[in-house]
Amino acid sequence: QVQLVESGGGLVQAGGSLRLSCAGSGRTFSIYAMGWFRQVPGKEREFVASISRGGRTTNYADSVKGRFTISRDNTRNTVYLQMNNLKPEDTAVYYCAADTIPFRVGSTPLTDFGSWGQGTQVTVSS
Repeated sequence: QVQLVESGGGLVQAGGSLRLSCAGSGRTFSIYAMGWFRQVPGKEREFVASISRGGRTTNYADSVKGRFTISRDNTRNTVYLQMNNLKPEDTAVYYCAADTIPFRVGSTPLTDFGSWGQGTQVTVSS
């Protein structure tokens, strides 16, 4: 299991940028694929982006393609979400999650993400 802590959220105007960080603990961080999700009140949690164990494969929701970039630094046990050209629709609590299956080969099914962090609030004003 991986313990995760998100940070970097805040209030930003539309068109602005934020970089979220997700810090993991333990020596096993690098054996798990990682993902970012977001959730707004009254709606289900939404997939945002994911990254493979080595960081060479990424996936994005259509709504954020071209604007968000997920990356990771396994030497720092950290995964990042660079968010550019933010829109009011991006307002949500953003959560980091780790794959529940270690040493995954290929894409992680969205339902297999677990070990959720506490979330960080992102608010984008128009």
